[in-house]
Amino acid sequence: MEEIIRVDNLSKFYRGFKAVNDLSFSVKKGMVFGLLGANGAGKSTTIECILGTKAMDNGSVKILGQSPQNNRSQLFERIGVQFQESNYQENIRVGELCELTAALYKNPAEHKNLLSKFGIKDKNKVLVKELSGGQKQRLFIILALIPNPEVVFLDELTTGLDARARRDVWQILLELKKQGLTILLTSHFMDEVEVLCDKICILKRGCKVFYGTVKEATESSPYNKFEDAYLWYTDDREDSNENV
Repeated sequence: MEEIIRVDNLSKFYRGFKAVNDLSFSVKKGMVFGLLGANGAGKSTTIECILGTKAMDNGSVKILGQSPQNNRSQLFERIGVQFQESNYQENIRVGELCELTAALYKNPAEHKNLLSKFGIKDKNKVLVKELSGGQKQRLFIILALIPNPEVVFLDELTTGLDARARRDVWQILLELKKQGLTILLTSHFMDEVEVLCDKICILKRGCKVFYGTVKEATESSPYNKFEDAYLWYTDDREDSNENV
């Protein structure tokens, strides 16, 4: 199976603090991969280094066989990104923002179809600032899918969505996975991880503490439920560096 993302011995330091420590993993084509950990575990830094928006101190990264730092313009057409803290102009209509995003790519997806799929087609002429938190979150996922990407990065993709909307998003992503889309996601919802993820990597203080399937993570812990196993791996109650 084709390797879409490969991370080898990635390390990143901040003023002597090691945010990510010698991290390695790979993601195959059509896989949903979960990068997990408590706040401050190193997830955001890892994704920024993978995308090439932050320089790593050691290691190497390849996306679709190319370096994200040396081949950013070529990869731009093939990657979708949605961050939880997305900053978009709010005094613009939803449809206009989608059209502006589509104009950046050679073969964009039809945004009206995506708006319909994600249940916000009726918001096409509404200003972004007038959307609810959950509607904005769905819009951000749509914007990440407009490039017609081969791989998409989704950060806390269902934060702010109600239970029905979360499940609807899961179903859409599973359908996209069947079509060959590769997805790397972060999430604090363990039911979401169990439904979506083929493989996971759990980080704690920048170090990999587990790499494998959800089933293997549970079986390797003292617990029968994955959420309990996850908390055991991460010791989520400890103090953390929130923005790492």
